[in-house]
Formats: sequence, structure tokens, C-alpha cells
Amino acid sequence: MTIALGKPGVDDLDEAVGVLRQWQYDGAPMQLHPGDVGWYWQSGAAATAAALRTWSRNGQILAVGLLDGPTLLRLTTTPEGQRDEELARQLVADVTEPERGVLPEGKVAVEAPTGALIQDLLSESGWKVDEPWTPLSRDLSEPVEDPGVRVEVTGPEKAHEFAAVHRSAFNGRFTEERWRAMAAGLPYADARSLVAYDGQGDAVAAVTVWSVGPGKPGLLEPMGVHADHRRRGYGKAISVAAAAALQELGSSSATVCALNSQPGVVGTYESAGFRPLPERRDRYRDA
Repeated sequence: MTIALGKPGVDDLDEAVGVLRQWQYDGAPMQLHPGDVGWYWQSGAAATAAALRTWSRNGQILAVGLLDGPTLLRLTTTPEGQRDEELARQLVADVTEPERGVLPEGKVAVEAPTGALIQDLLSESGWKVDEPWTPLSRDLSEPVEDPGVRVEVTGPEKAHEFAAVHRSAFNGRFTEERWRAMAAGLPYADARSLVAYDGQGDAVAAVTVWSVGPGKPGLLEPMGVHADHRRRGYGKAISVAAAAALQELGSSSATVCALNSQPGVVGTYESAGFRPLPERRDRYRDA
């Protein structure tokens, strides 16, 4: 049997997102989620397709990777494929050799689920461990408390407010147009963008939550607080609101991942009822 590396077109996005939805389950190691693809969709469907790679055997997709920038591949596999040796060796070859069209020469990184065989094989090939991340999860089987602030679901008419909070929180370039492109994407059918407001009516925090259907873990990606309104509890409030929104969408849990080098962010999620899970690390190859 041969494993084929694929580069999906726009017409193939539905299949790639569909298998990612199927692979999500409670208790799984933190992995690529349809919400990650949905957030990337802010660049448009064509750019999203160009950033995806698939690995298939006999026409069945076994692994999906998202090039989150030219030098980082965020990768996951079917649950049964995480210890599949043939698949893991093919993945290592494809991410190691630039001519395969996955990662270029120089310093590159691979994000893969903790415990997947590819982690072991990359280590044997000399790839090093990168900065630690802390995954966090909140069980949604119990009622979620009131966030204590006014929170609204963002529609097209308020997309500029979501975009403004995001630009301030991340010192970025997110725009209303990017929100509209994201909202037009396939994964956003089960997503919501939320904005929290203070007592004066100012937009102070924002988050997008991504559900993949009843009984499966949902994702927060991203969450941010406006730079002018930090350290006032709005990060906790919008994270609680995010959990409530995912619960309404039928998610079994709310998940998120934060860099250990940002302990304040990890603490914010913990204050909102998220439980830290064992840390995870990407693998990287020096230039």
C-alpha cells in the first residue's frame, strides 16, 4: 500500500474539514481542529486550500496538515493512525525533504499530537523540542456561570468591533474584511464570534469559538482583551462566555492552548474554569 501526499484544491476543502471534525474526541491529545482551519480562512478559501496538505491510503485521508505560515506545519492524524508506522515514516520523509513541497529548507517546525509516532521518529532524526505549551479544557456537562458582563454574538454589522479588539489585543492587522472572509468559510457554520462590553458600552474583549457538533470538544481561537482594558477581569469573563456559547452549540468541552511563556494567559483560563492538561511541545529542525 502506498501513502499519497495531496495538495487540496478549493473543491476539496469540505472533505478535509470533514475528516478533521470526525477525529475530534474528548480525551484526545491537543491536535489540529477544524477551528484552526476556520481561523486561517480569514485569508480566503484559495489561500486556505493552498496551506493544507493531506496524506491518504487507498483514497482515505489519514492525516491533515495546515501550513500556519511557511515554516510551521500543524499536523494531526486519524486516531487509529497516530502509531501507524508506515504513515509516520512517510510523514517524516515528506516534512524533512523540501522537494516534497511541505516545508522549505532552513529552520522549520512541526506540531503533532503528543504520543504520536511521528514525534518519536522526528526526535530520532535530530529534531529538537520547542517551547512548551499548556492545553486547557473545561468540561461542559454542568451549567456555565454568568460571565458578569454584557456579551453579544458578532454579526456582520458589528464585525468592525471584533476586529478592533483583535488588532489591539494582538498588535495585529485583523480587519472587518478578514472577519467576513472567515465567517464565509465552511467551519464557521458551527462557530460564533463574541464581544464583551464594559459599563460604558466599549468593546473590551473578543473570542471566536468553534464547535464541531454535539458531543465533541469545541475550540477557543482566538481570545483577546483590548490593550486599554487589561487586568480588569475581562479575559476571564469572555472565556466563561465562550464556554457557555460552546455549551449551547452542543460541545462536550471547551479547549484552548496557551504558551507557558505567557503565564498570565494560562492563569486567565484557569480562573474561567479551564483545567490545565500535560504540556505539549512542537518539534523543530535548525537551519
